[in-house]
This record gives sequence, structure tokens and C-alpha cells, in this order.
Amino acid sequence: MSTIKIKQVKSAIKRPADQKATIKALGFRRLNQVLEKEVTPQIMGMVNKVKHLIQVVEQ
Repeated sequence: MSTIKIKQVKSAIKRPADQKATIKALGFRRLNQVLEKEVTPQIMGMVNKVKHLIQVVEQ
């Protein structure tokens, strides 16, 4: 499977609860943290939901 690197660039403070839960489910713990995830439909759906809070570093 291919992987994707994602970075949290904006805070989840003052965001709806479902967006906070999505950030937590992706595994982010702090700002500017970079995570590497496998590209699955579930992960891509979560990335799409919070695309305004994260940045795709590389695919």
C-alpha cells in the first residue's frame, strides 16, 4: 500500500466536536506533528473532513 504524510498546521480549538474527534482519530497530539498513514478510503475521508486543519506533506 502507498502511504501519505500529513501535518497538522492549525489548531482544533474552537472547532466542532466531530472535527476534534477526527484529528484525534488520525493520531495527532500536537501542532506541526507529521504522521505517516496508509492510503485507505477511511483515512482519505478523514483527511478530506479536516483538510482546512492539516496539510499533505507528501504522497
